[in-house]
Amino acid sequence: MTSIAMIEAAAERLKGHARVTPLFSSPFLDEIAGRRVLVKAECLQHTGSFKFRGGWSAVSALPEETRKRGVIAYSSGNHAQGVAAAAKAHGVPAVIVMPADAPRLKIQNTRDLGAEVVLYDRAGGESREAVGAQYAEARSLTLIKPYDEPQVIAGQGTTGLEIAEQAAAEGVTRADVLVNCGGGGLSSGIALALEARAPGLRVRTVEPEGFDDVARSLAAGEICRNPSQSGSICDAILTPQPGEITFPILSRLCGPGLVITEEEAMRAMAMAFLRLKIVLEPGGAASLAAALFHKEQIGGEAVIAVATGGNVDAELFREALSRYA
Repeated sequence: MTSIAMIEAAAERLKGHARVTPLFSSPFLDEIAGRRVLVKAECLQHTGSFKFRGGWSAVSALPEETRKRGVIAYSSGNHAQGVAAAAKAHGVPAVIVMPADAPRLKIQNTRDLGAEVVLYDRAGGESREAVGAQYAEARSLTLIKPYDEPQVIAGQGTTGLEIAEQAAAEGVTRADVLVNCGGGGLSSGIALALEARAPGLRVRTVEPEGFDDVARSLAAGEICRNPSQSGSICDAILTPQPGEITFPILSRLCGPGLVITEEEAMRAMAMAFLRLKIVLEPGGAASLAAALFHKEQIGGEAVIAVATGGNVDAELFREALSRYA
């Protein structure tokens, strides 16, 4: 199980490799939200998302002989790029299993980082786990799961270490920290880091409408599945259910989950561009959407939104700006 010691060790391995991303603010966003809004811009991380942290943590933690044989991962795009970049930097091969309906930019970026991309039919019900297992066995590759992996969670948790320090510098010691959530790797990692470093900051997960398995699971006290695995523009945070490792952490440390609409995600993308000058993908903007448009569900004088990724296809980004900018 991931611990604060593992997160701190991951932070040491990430030094000089990951960026310390900034905490942005805008008085225009504060006015909309009715409170102070701080945005942790992980869209400015290497590969355009926080997933670089977990990919590097997991690859760098492998024994050298194991790592040399190569790694395999499955992902709709951001974990794919994080693992591909880490593998390339360590000089080892990477195979990435991606849904055929993933954004073109994410597929191309993963290939450009030197990984072998294997596409599968997510919409048709093909199992990425089964495809990944076949390749892992045939080539003796080490599987790096996107969220239910202790070293991945540890890497993502380094975001929480930075939030604790940056929030304190801003005079914020009590606030909800809104985190876009798929399987819960980032949310649980940040929650563990904040428990140790900033206990007044509480993680709240954010998901798109129709794919709110974590919010429903937290409310029910047990893992609930999504009825569908595709069909939302928030592709970065679509997973079947919370992780077996992550859910106990989320249950213990997180507040009630928040749920946003696709329209709200698109509006938040436009607001982030206009007011913060950053580019977000829909799944990366969900936390900001919750901060801006669900203020009645959030308490306190400040809120922190983790802007998790900016890997958006140009057409979709243009649409968000044309409709809401």
